[in-house]
Amino acid sequence: MKKVTLRCIFCLELCRIEFRQGIEEELCDHCSKPFFVDRPVKINQEDFKSTVLDSEVPVLVDFYADWCGPCKMVGPIIDDIARLHQGKLLVGKIDSDKAQDLMLEVKVTSVPTLIFFKDGKESSRSIGLEPDKIKEMVDNAVE
Repeated sequence: MKKVTLRCIFCLELCRIEFRQGIEEELCDHCSKPFFVDRPVKINQEDFKSTVLDSEVPVLVDFYADWCGPCKMVGPIIDDIARLHQGKLLVGKIDSDKAQDLMLEVKVTSVPTLIFFKDGKESSRSIGLEPDKIKEMVDNAVE
């Protein structure tokens, strides 16, 4: 079984969980509350390495900003991707305004930018509102 590291939204502790499809929910080791991977998970700058680069499953990361109109249009697209591909890939969201150092590190210069990471490396990138490219990225990652 493949594993990912996620921050619990309830107790804020990092946990390494089994990543699988289905109705079973993984529970936090610290507070026993569930992780929900059928929707995008919030990732912060400090968790990027453990959650994205060290993930055993492909990760689609949406670099966004609350004030960005196109980011709001990408939101429902990535919500659907997380729901439809639960157990095959992890979908995460990073608030670009709170991750300036990370933005420089991964060379994100505008939002929305979506980056697919596989085996700790970038495999593809979409900049702006590109629904067809995002679908192609997902199809290539989960085949």
